[in-house]
Amino acid sequence: MNSAAHLLANTTPAQLLPARELMAFTLASHIILVPLGVALPFVTLVMHYRGLRKNDPVALLLARRWSAVMAVQFAIGIVTGTVLSLEFGLLWPGMMGRWGDVFGLGFGVEAWAFFLEAILIAIYLYGWRRLKPRTHFWLGVPLPLAALMGAFGIIAANSWMNTPQGFTLDSSGNPVNVNVQQAIFTPMFGPQYWHFAVAMFLTAGYVVAGVYAVGWLRGRRDRYHRLGFTVPFTIAAILTPVQFFLGDNIARQMFHKQPIKFAAAELVWDTDTHVPEYLFGRLQEDGTVKGGLKIPQLDSILAGFTPDTQVTGLSSVAADDRPTATQATIAHWAFDIMATIGSVLILLALWYAWCWWRRRDLPKSRWFFRCAAVAGVASVITVECGWITTEVGRQPWIVYQNMRVSEAVTPTSAPSLWTMFGVIVTVYVLVFGAFLAVLLKMRTRWRLADAGSAGALAEGPETDTPYGPRPEPTAATPRTPGSDL
Repeated sequence: MNSAAHLLANTTPAQLLPARELMAFTLASHIILVPLGVALPFVTLVMHYRGLRKNDPVALLLARRWSAVMAVQFAIGIVTGTVLSLEFGLLWPGMMGRWGDVFGLGFGVEAWAFFLEAILIAIYLYGWRRLKPRTHFWLGVPLPLAALMGAFGIIAANSWMNTPQGFTLDSSGNPVNVNVQQAIFTPMFGPQYWHFAVAMFLTAGYVVAGVYAVGWLRGRRDRYHRLGFTVPFTIAAILTPVQFFLGDNIARQMFHKQPIKFAAAELVWDTDTHVPEYLFGRLQEDGTVKGGLKIPQLDSILAGFTPDTQVTGLSSVAADDRPTATQATIAHWAFDIMATIGSVLILLALWYAWCWWRRRDLPKSRWFFRCAAVAGVASVITVECGWITTEVGRQPWIVYQNMRVSEAVTPTSAPSLWTMFGVIVTVYVLVFGAFLAVLLKMRTRWRLADAGSAGALAEGPETDTPYGPRPEPTAATPRTPGSDL
């Protein structure tokens, strides 16, 4: 309560707090869908390839159903992504008006990739049983590339906000002499992009595998659930240690290129060597850390591989140029939660790898599948925490060391923004509720179809859609012309 009151008391202008809360809510909501949007096409194509290579109807059935989920998720992402894009101009006109010509190309790339992905998804969905199998598969191959291109645009824009370059300032403080190449490939672009891209594939793998882990725990031990678990979980397990090294690299790059953000994430107050590492804990206004586990010298070792490494502290810059104690604590907790979950996922991946190496089989323990079921949700939490660290740790700058958040915010009155916030929350609850309802309806129909229930046909023959199991024609269900295409 005291921290919230402190933030409220120091928020100027008045519309800054509702603008921040609205942006945070829409971004946190949209990012739930991003891993599936970026990486589910790849997971689906891996399963599709397996089905073609081994002539496996179960693998093809899974790929066809995942493509349906991919399409529904993409439709919901259109809503949340569009709202988020509009908010950049509506909530932060100061930033877009002054700096849009410098870093706006990233948003253009993302929009172009978005429309390309929509076309490719439509072709892929239509192609089931209408195109030759190999032709259909190869037409789907560009899908993951289009998704990665969209991620390229967004990360290019965000990395520029963290380490802006590619321009000079005129006498009025406006950017001139824009170099687009430098504005895109900033010092933080590479570390951020690869860390983000691998996180998307890893998260999607754990999320999809988690669904089938729940089915496995409920006694569904058929090949359908085994294959539905094994393929995405294997992808995630392979990428988990890769992500560990990429995460370590981006933290070290942050230490060199954004030392104040690093100090916030690690709760470092005074510039010094032999700096301890705090696991959790809360930064106080006087620079002390309350609570948490203190590990002597570890922060300096992690930053520069030696206790003699000097770590820049928050107190090295003026109070107005650094995150507040509350903001630093938020960034620190987000960073620690992300690192903790990542470490646990490595253990889960090693457990899986050990059993597969020893027996070429899945682990037998129900605890493994319980952990696998939770891993999907835990991975989404790490994605949320990564963005919290990136955005909150950069405060009070919206363009690092060039424009403060308070300078970019809209002049719209605070009551109007709070009203907009309430409307957006209501709409998002309805949208995500509809998303969940559609997924549950699809699941029910597929289960009925797998059981050969007449109820599945009563819901509408699967031959009317480009996904799901298609029943063999009977006297009650005559073959539709062209259904074998």
